[in-house]
Amino acid sequence: MPNIKLEMKVIYLAIILLFSVFLVLPMLALFYRSFQTTKGLELSNYINVLANGELLTAFMNSIKVSGLTAVISTVLAFMIAYALHCTNIQHQYKSIIKVGILIPMLLPTITYGFAIMYSFGNQGLITQLLGQPLFNIYGFNGLLLGYTIYTLPAAFLIINNSFMYIDKRFMVVSKLMLDGTWRSFFHTILRPLTGAIGGAFVLSFILSFTDYGIPASIGGTYSVVSTQLYQVMLGSIPNFSHGAVIAILMLIPALFGVFLLQYLERFNFHYDKITEIEMVEHKGRDISFALFASIVLIGMLSVFLVMFIAPFLTSFPYNLTFTWNHLINVFQSNDLIGVYKNSLIVALFTTIFGILIAYSSAIINARTKIKGKGAFDIVSMITNTLPGMVLGLSYLLLFNNSSLKGTFIIIIVCNIVHYYTTPYLMAKNSLSKMNPSWETTGGLLGDSWFKTIYRVILPNSWGTVIEMFSYYFINAMVTISGIIFLVSAQTSLVSSKIKELQHFAKFNDIFVLSLLIFFTNLLIKLFCDYLQKRRSLKNI
Repeated sequence: MPNIKLEMKVIYLAIILLFSVFLVLPMLALFYRSFQTTKGLELSNYINVLANGELLTAFMNSIKVSGLTAVISTVLAFMIAYALHCTNIQHQYKSIIKVGILIPMLLPTITYGFAIMYSFGNQGLITQLLGQPLFNIYGFNGLLLGYTIYTLPAAFLIINNSFMYIDKRFMVVSKLMLDGTWRSFFHTILRPLTGAIGGAFVLSFILSFTDYGIPASIGGTYSVVSTQLYQVMLGSIPNFSHGAVIAILMLIPALFGVFLLQYLERFNFHYDKITEIEMVEHKGRDISFALFASIVLIGMLSVFLVMFIAPFLTSFPYNLTFTWNHLINVFQSNDLIGVYKNSLIVALFTTIFGILIAYSSAIINARTKIKGKGAFDIVSMITNTLPGMVLGLSYLLLFNNSSLKGTFIIIIVCNIVHYYTTPYLMAKNSLSKMNPSWETTGGLLGDSWFKTIYRVILPNSWGTVIEMFSYYFINAMVTISGIIFLVSAQTSLVSSKIKELQHFAKFNDIFVLSLLIFFTNLLIKLFCDYLQKRRSLKNI
């Protein structure tokens, strides 16, 4: 690693200052406001909130539905990942499964609820195909379905990635030692994946517990903590102090998740060498897992099928005449096209500056000797567990009377901080694997540190940068929890506009806007995949 240079210190201090202002100070403001009363700092806000039976019911409801969601998502994700790595299903079909299971990530969660309504409601598409409603979609059932669809892709990514680092030779050794099926499965598959399975469970729980989009559209009378926070803050009589208390309480499950992950770390271990082997032929196993994955995939994607049908019918499900009117009306509406342009602007600037900050943090941490560089790891741990609604509320409390209120800047910064963890870890893992002497060699050849980064480090981590671009852009397009307290009439985004259109029952407009987000994110995803493939071919 190179000696510490002035430019390294400047970058380090600039990023530390950024997170001090837009992470530490907002959280301190939130904590302070939770104790603030007309009589000074007291515990009365906590006492009043905890004495509210409706809030406690909402809190327990959130734990109940989120816990069950986490179990279901983790099990489904594990079985699908197992199908991809431990069976002889055709390679082309495995690719379809990998792509298909990630499709829900391209849509805002508030759209999930409306898709469920139009699919499983009394007049829904799937209900009409089956002849009768399968279940009551409002409340617990709808939330459980929506949360499972929402969290399954994230849980799958964690477990699927860990499956890549399992040495399958031990499965052969276990069989040679005459281990039974379940004993072999436990020691060669389940045991090495304990940390990943725990991580998938914690992530699924936190995502469900803190999501606002799905309960906002389909929660009904089943109260959860995120809708309670929204009502307290944006109801007829906003109560900022009680809202701050609820936000602090929402951090409890996140803190529990951090401790659980720390505990599960002890179960992780590494193989000296990863060896790929051909799986033993077993048609029954392959057919069963292929069928299972197909059912999950079709069941999940069928919920969104109505989104591609309803906007092109005169009045679904009553008048099924084909029409372009709904699409034309949206594109002729300056208001609706305006919020789509706003979303593109926010996503683009979030991506550009987010990559710059996350990549610079990773370089300082992985490739310099600056003291205190571990602060970036602490920041990533905090942002990884900090709910979007809590971060957005803390910004509202801190910057309420500033010139940043109601601007694109505050929304962009909130997105950058909220989604910082994954891009930072992507870059850090990539940069830490590179030759540590490249900067020293560049200095001996007369290159500045910046020039070495530009000429050597960046080209060798270009694939990671592309992944960071895709992650930041897609999440900035679909987010709602993080920005629901920060948008104004001038800075309204598609996800927040959908919430507004819900009150006027303009579901065709909602689906058209959702399709715009979907195809925009799909285009970005395909473009990034194309760049990755092109880069891989050049390196061959």
